[in-house]
Amino acid sequence: MSFWRGETLAAKLPDLVKPFRPGSIDGAAYTLCVGHEIYVSPDQTLTNLGRNTKEILTTGQGFAIPAGQFAFLLTEEIVTVPDNALALISIKGRTKFKGLINISGFHVDPGYSGRLVFSVLNAGPRPLHLRQGQELFLIWYADLDGPTEYIKKGKGFEEIEPELINGISGEILSLQTLSEKQRVLEGQLKQQRTKANIVISIGAMIVVALLLPLVEPTLSAIKNWIGSG
Repeated sequence: MSFWRGETLAAKLPDLVKPFRPGSIDGAAYTLCVGHEIYVSPDQTLTNLGRNTKEILTTGQGFAIPAGQFAFLLTEEIVTVPDNALALISIKGRTKFKGLINISGFHVDPGYSGRLVFSVLNAGPRPLHLRQGQELFLIWYADLDGPTEYIKKGKGFEEIEPELINGISGEILSLQTLSEKQRVLEGQLKQQRTKANIVISIGAMIVVALLLPLVEPTLSAIKNWIGSG
């Protein structure tokens, strides 16, 4: 197996990647962009119920993947792999260093043709902001030792299919999410304790105010007895 160099990518990819941009060749890899369709799993701060399904982005529109949550990202490009080659895929290093992990697999079979769906996890400590059209993914092509009949059959992805979303349509209880929930619960408990202490203090003052007239004659009698002695 030998990987295609930049010159080979420039010669072959115009027929294999649509749209093709010569400036997206990066060494021996080609850079793919975030497409117009995404799905991000909701977290506890979700206020837009429409986020519970896939979203169609306008050109250049930004979006965020909360810490600890998953996303499906569809590529802008339609990718084809010939029957005598194999492709490997990854996320660009600068974004990986911020915590974005590719968990969808790392290769594209011979014979595949369609958009690519990247399943990703934000393993970082804070939301990760991305945008439609951002150069985010890398693809490498490598030759097999000959054409193969064991190609990927069937149609490739054109959209993010509902079957993919159904598996992660609810909130993912990540460590970050659980930690945030714990902080919220601790805050609520502290408020409840403060309110309880205030109620107890007010109750004690009321009890004293009610009992004082009853015990005051007794206290006066004791005081006089001590004084007369």
